[in-house]
Amino acid sequence: MKVKILERTANELKLEVEGIGHTLCNLLQKRLLEDENVALAGYDIPHPLASNPIIYVRTNGDVKPEEALRKAVKKAREINKEFGKELKKALQKI
Repeated sequence: MKVKILERTANELKLEVEGIGHTLCNLLQKRLLEDENVALAGYDIPHPLASNPIIYVRTNGDVKPEEALRKAVKKAREINKEFGKELKKALQKI
């Protein structure tokens, strides 16, 4: 996986991520939008055969967009970890 910064300002970040799809992008977008410091978050996959989504984050200026993105990634990891634990418990019951 490669990450390429396309655009960066004090409160905006636009990056291209090679080799991921809607699943991860949608998860990141949802976690970003839960942050009160994020004014706008979204992604675009310009061409379905070239899965290099472009992720866009704009903050209200209180935090840097890369900080908001790091926070969203951390939240997604925590949720994944919690899901893994709950799945393990559920599978042990059957």
